[in-house]
Amino acid sequence: MTRILALALALFLAVPAAAQVGKSLGVVDANTIAEADLAKLPGMTPAIAKAVVAARPFDSIVDLNKLLLSQKLTQEQANEIYKQAFIHINLNTATAAEILLVPGAGKRMAHEFEEYRPWKSWAQFEKEIGKYVDAKEVARLAQYSFIPLNLNTATEADFMTIPGVGKRMAHEFDEYRPWKTPAQFEKEIGKYVDAKEVKRLWRYVVIQ
Repeated sequence: MTRILALALALFLAVPAAAQVGKSLGVVDANTIAEADLAKLPGMTPAIAKAVVAARPFDSIVDLNKLLLSQKLTQEQANEIYKQAFIHINLNTATAAEILLVPGAGKRMAHEFEEYRPWKSWAQFEKEIGKYVDAKEVARLAQYSFIPLNLNTATEADFMTIPGVGKRMAHEFDEYRPWKTPAQFEKEIGKYVDAKEVKRLWRYVVIQ
């Protein structure tokens, strides 16, 4: 396990300085994890997993947190789930409430995440957050986060860091350039996936 984590950390640090979704070190996207796998997480039940899937996609981890608490889970139980499944936070727009749900972040790190905005690259994240924690912790925090991808300039590799995006969807993102409006994104990507999936994908991107 230690060797696997070391390899994942090395891969994260080798990522080009680009806007991407943070490299996972084991945490999965709560908006795309299979219901059966969700039900296996600590504190989860088949009924709660079904409720989560029915409510997806969540716009933020705060929304998922509200649902879990409404299902009679305690905040401590929800926090245990977030160590394995999470809704990525947008480093440039996440509220303090969202950041504080990142396992181990705390008020100090919430402040630092906000202090260094706008975030433009993972190299910047590594440099600035690395002033406060070591490289392993930087990588651990990054997996809960994303820097919005510019639809008009991101590479195929960048797009494929978005949970659930494969080569086909990455190609479509590139195919319809130049992107000019959210309505265009909804129309063109809506040819391939339903409205819920369009909404889920849209939160990871920006038009610039």
